Amino acid sequence: MSGKTRSVFGTAFKHFVNSLKPRQTLGIFVGDDYHGNKYYEIPADPRRGKRLPKRWYVPPVAMQYDQKHMPAEWDAWLRNRRAEPPSETELKDNLTLSITKKENADKLALRAGKNPEEVLKHSDMSSFPVYDEYEVTPGDGSKFKS
Repeated sequence: MSGKTRSVFGTAFKHFVNSLKPRQTLGIFVGDDYHGNKYYEIPADPRRGKRLPKRWYVPPVAMQYDQKHMPAEWDAWLRNRRAEPPSETELKDNLTLSITKKENADKLALRAGKNPEEVLKHSDMSSFPVYDEYEVTPGDGSKFKS
């Protein structure tokens, strides 16, 4: 016999056993970002039924996967929203633009008399607008929160 099985249970068992084995194909190093994340890819192989490439990243600190430490360009590449990985110049230009926007937002906050370091908490915001002509609690008759 060739060792191949056509039964559903045999195929499921073979896939289960293979899922426990470590990754046999090492990915191709594609690039890294300014946070220290390293990005890898296994290209698509339509002949074997793999239409999309397999992509992942390795964070600088083991087992600390955090979305806020990943540039949007790399996130789009990981999720197959873009075919080509971002270039170094694209990453640098977008980082410079975001820093400039943050600085300009801080300047506008200072002009408006607000502290740019002060963060508005979600609990400080109203979940919906309150209008004088509408009741807060329907059928209560009062127009203001008690």
